[in-house]
Amino acid sequence: MSPSTDVAPPSTVGVLLSNIGTPNSTDTSDVRRYLAEFLSDPRVIDIHPVARWLLLHGIILRTRPKKSAAKYAEIWMEEGSPLLVYTQALRDGLQEQLGPRFHVTIGMRYGDPSILSALNEFKEAGCSQVIIVPMYPQQTSSSTGSCIARCEELLAQHHPQMTAQYIEPFYHRADYIQVILDAAQPAFDELEPDHVLFSYHSIPERHIRKEDPTGSHCLSSPNCCDELTDTNRQCYRAQCYETSRLLAKEMGLQSEEWSIGFQSRLGRTPWIQPVTTEVVEKDGPLGQRLLVLVPSFTTDCLETLEEVRMDLKERFLETGGEAFQTASCPNAHPSWVQTLSRWIEEEASNMSSG
Repeated sequence: MSPSTDVAPPSTVGVLLSNIGTPNSTDTSDVRRYLAEFLSDPRVIDIHPVARWLLLHGIILRTRPKKSAAKYAEIWMEEGSPLLVYTQALRDGLQEQLGPRFHVTIGMRYGDPSILSALNEFKEAGCSQVIIVPMYPQQTSSSTGSCIARCEELLAQHHPQMTAQYIEPFYHRADYIQVILDAAQPAFDELEPDHVLFSYHSIPERHIRKEDPTGSHCLSSPNCCDELTDTNRQCYRAQCYETSRLLAKEMGLQSEEWSIGFQSRLGRTPWIQPVTTEVVEKDGPLGQRLLVLVPSFTTDCLETLEEVRMDLKERFLETGGEAFQTASCPNAHPSWVQTLSRWIEEEASNMSSG
């Protein structure tokens, strides 16, 4: 009898989609619980622990949960939180595209389903290799950094047998720029805008300065982000400007036909400029037909659906603008499913060869 030539099938590779998270419901108690976990993260509010506790429990959690719950109620879907619903759709699309060799699941940085529940699910599925996808195109310590730190902590504590790799920030990848445009095309076609605003989640200025390797470049001048260089390549604001330039180029926009802004500020400390609402309100209407893209978000959520699609629209129309449209995030767009599947397969191949 000749020796067996059977080859053992490759082990299942876990794929973890990790976004910021969402409350379980619009009840104030659920929103308070979510905000408490989110804002207790020292990478998010990076001040002395005692000061952070006093700020959170003495001020923020006394007033913000009720206000945020009312905003969540405005955008909540029948199936649940938009962020979770769209991420579930992306998970399902990836699972179908990738096939049985991969096990795709969700692990939010804060709230449910948690990162630990996802890692436990991988163990049950027999996954020894895991590809983690922080769902943030640009990199910050408070988003990508916090996600990776939490994953590493939980892997070491609960699943040291697992090997993990991370999809790197993709703010400048040509295929992701095309994904944003594919998702935005219906809104662009419907509105035929005369101006495009790229709005990004804001972060405190101190976060930017902490990441500056020179200690003297970032935020030192109005044009510090005019080009991406080795000096500012790790700067979140510079990455946002690079994404905007790439999008504007692909859209055929002239310099006067697009603007950039930063939204979703919290607290009174200085946050990066320019502020989205001020860009819109500063000198009257920003064009008559304004299209807003939100390229720091891969998935529609409270910040895109309520803050931009509702509140910013109202502000724009009050300045005298005629028409306003917000482009959808990639969500589970077929282009995004195909692109992310390709990245995951490439990463899995690198893990196998390495």
